[in-house]
Amino acid sequence: MIHITQLIYIKEGQEKIFHQFEDIAIPIISKYNGKLLLRIRPDEKSFIEYAVDKPYEIHLVEFDDEKDFEAFMKDEERKKFLHLKEQSIKASVLIKGNKL
Repeated sequence: MIHITQLIYIKEGQEKIFHQFEDIAIPIISKYNGKLLLRIRPDEKSFIEYAVDKPYEIHLVEFDDEKDFEAFMKDEERKKFLHLKEQSIKASVLIKGNKL
């Protein structure tokens, strides 16, 4: 099992476009032995301390292995809509890890 945590930073005013991309991309995760464990949209009160910009959303996704994650990233259906991601996301931080 591998776990992917992603901090997502949205361009101002592009939330609707981002949600359109997520509506397509999230269901594809299960096609590659993946599971969305958490999708968090924190509000101001959620942050106790921070030394980085506050993300718009935080995702925690689990895949059976690295190959499944790579296959998800290369999915042809997902790739057709990457323009929505590029239009709406200012930056993202992807953190890979293993469950201990």
